[in-house]
Amino acid sequence: MSQLQVLLVAGTHGNEINGIWLFDEWNKSSFLINTHGIKTCKIIGNPNAKKAGKRYIHNDLNRSFHEEAFLSINSANFEGSRASELVNLYGEKGQNPCQIALDFHTTTASMGSCLVVYGRRNVDLALASLIQNKLGLPVYLHESDQKQTGFLVESWPCGLVIEIGPIGQGLLNARIISQTKLILETLMEQIHQVQNSNLFFPEKLIIHRHIKSIDFPRDEEGNIDGYVHPRRQSKDWQALKKKDELFYKLNGETIRFEEHETYIPVFINEAAYVEKNIAMSFTKRELWNFKKEWKQSFLDLVHQQ
Repeated sequence: MSQLQVLLVAGTHGNEINGIWLFDEWNKSSFLINTHGIKTCKIIGNPNAKKAGKRYIHNDLNRSFHEEAFLSINSANFEGSRASELVNLYGEKGQNPCQIALDFHTTTASMGSCLVVYGRRNVDLALASLIQNKLGLPVYLHESDQKQTGFLVESWPCGLVIEIGPIGQGLLNARIISQTKLILETLMEQIHQVQNSNLFFPEKLIIHRHIKSIDFPRDEEGNIDGYVHPRRQSKDWQALKKKDELFYKLNGETIRFEEHETYIPVFINEAAYVEKNIAMSFTKRELWNFKKEWKQSFLDLVHQQ
């Protein structure tokens, strides 16, 4: 029976350097972070992009974990090759198998600290529930977006993304580093508690469920011709009402929120999403009952080792 092992990833995007810096310092002092005796593999997701000071070399690594990418290694696409390499090394059937993947990111948007869950896997929702119960972090459920797929954590039996912001790309910030360390240690502590059958799961989970993403206003040639309205900038997680301001144009035109439902925007004006034609994403806040299947799936994962 093998021991549970957790894959810790920083630098999936090479210009998000706070997690990378923390991991480097951790390598110098093994006592810097308390893992509660749980085995970990800590890696830099995209070392080539880190060296180049860029988000990625050829393609976004966090959109490169597709099944077809694992069938062959394409040396002409670094991120495709890297995704295949990571699964072969640390995947469930890899050389050094990990069962849980924790992927640490930063954002230029005013998201604070939050968790991102992809789809509705029971184990992911169970772990997210524990962390929300402990630290109060919002949980963004990313689903039903065919343009955004192939995320790293989906290739492991259990996985969460941790997003912390706001922070400019390529910059270190004491608050971001401190929050990264706190969330990492809390995750490890909660997993340890479950291993020792010494933890009660919460009764509820607050979810911000992805509805859709919207682009910036553009002219007839496809160029951005408006920007996020001052009243919307840095207002992530704050509910929109009909006629609220979204974008502003220099000709004085204001583009307003015209939906009848109440949506909550996230990743407002995220720098890395401009190339993806995303100005912000809309979510719907929902209160879910914690399901016993979530707990059982997580217990099975943790104790099967």
